[in-house]
Amino acid sequence: MKIEAQPLAPNDLKPKPPLDNTLGFGKHFSDRMFVVDYQGGQWRSPRIQKFQPFSLSPAAMCLHYAQEIFEGLKAYRTHDGRVTMFRPEANIARMNRSAELLQMPEIDPALFLEGMKQLVRLERDWIPKTEGCSLYVRPTMIAVDPFLGVRPSETYVFFIIAGPVGAYYPRGFVPVSIMVSEKHVRAVRGGIGCCKAAANYAASLGGQMEAKKQGFDQVLWLDGVNLRYCEEVGTMNMFFVLGDTVVTAPLEGGTILPGVTRDSVLRLLHDALKVKAEERLLPIDEVIDGAKSGRLQEAFGSGTAAIISAVNEIGFRGERFKVGNGGIGKLSQRLYDELVGIQYGRKPDPFGWVTQVFPE
Repeated sequence: MKIEAQPLAPNDLKPKPPLDNTLGFGKHFSDRMFVVDYQGGQWRSPRIQKFQPFSLSPAAMCLHYAQEIFEGLKAYRTHDGRVTMFRPEANIARMNRSAELLQMPEIDPALFLEGMKQLVRLERDWIPKTEGCSLYVRPTMIAVDPFLGVRPSETYVFFIIAGPVGAYYPRGFVPVSIMVSEKHVRAVRGGIGCCKAAANYAASLGGQMEAKKQGFDQVLWLDGVNLRYCEEVGTMNMFFVLGDTVVTAPLEGGTILPGVTRDSVLRLLHDALKVKAEERLLPIDEVIDGAKSGRLQEAFGSGTAAIISAVNEIGFRGERFKVGNGGIGKLSQRLYDELVGIQYGRKPDPFGWVTQVFPE
């Protein structure tokens, strides 16, 4: 389908904030958005239009039954002035898997990618030039039938918005603390934990606020059945370096998000760094025993926002346990440097992860 790029009037253009590390995250949005409507069993009228509010019925199903999914990825300005995106095809595939599980219509990957690329090209002046800063891109799909009743909607809106974001670590790459929650759970086998669905994030707020009250930066979720095995941390997948092996939770249970950065970390560990990595159930007792004995050398989370987030302390049952030497581990730092180097074009891209958006 041809994408219509609607012209903007001069007064539609917003004044830009300083495009540097003062941006923060999720506070600023560019001038345009990509929108396509689902009606009568097909997607219609793809367009790039002014960033503006939607008009929704108060009975719209997304407001009552949480039929809503989204993705998050970034566009970067490289050191030589190009504009690139990191693994957009992986985000597209994951969103369509989320759509299938939540009984929403899949969107054609070619249309998805082209709409995203055209939007980023038009909004490239919003991309900061400072390394560490980027243009955050948020594809979203919502159910819009004006109907009160539990069934899949018959109409949807798919849209993509974008906005400049500062470095996740404005004061430099610093470690965070995490608290194990035995009171709250994020997901269970057979649910929607493997989706990037809005409902998952609402379900995480109780545990996250509990961790904050206890003085921790993030919450570490355990499995929802046994409250024994480590799963995710807040908005990130989690890795533990035990001896000479990196361990992360497996995807088979369907309770954790199959992160794009997670997959990238595993590829780097296996193929580039030649570090042993295992995807297996990891009891929290093994992690705590490792922290006590020194076998737990590092711990880190991975995600689009932070890339790599080193962990220096784990809270468990009222005690605090230091990870390694309490600083940023060598492997965490190296993974961060490798991924950021690929994303900003300073390092080779042996995996073909980077998609050039501008110049075409």
